[in-house]
Amino acid sequence: MRIDQVIMYPLATEKAVRIMEKENKLLFVVDLKSKKEDIKKAVEKSFEVKVDEVNTFVTNKGEKRAYVKLTSAFPAIDIMTKLGLM
Repeated sequence: MRIDQVIMYPLATEKAVRIMEKENKLLFVVDLKSKKEDIKKAVEKSFEVKVDEVNTFVTNKGEKRAYVKLTSAFPAIDIMTKLGLM
């Protein structure tokens, strides 16, 4: 899967912001066919950060979401600020 097809868009809900502040995680809506390794590579390449882990789940609406935990050297809030969501 191509890197530019993996991440669809970031989410900035209240829960996502809380998790970003407490756990240094970002929340993205991703392609249904993407694998955790694809998501990790896409985030690292797109935002020039290092990713610790990726957890995914599919919502009851059929949307795949990914919680992406960044290493402590890269604050998640900086990424959200660059994207204009904070």
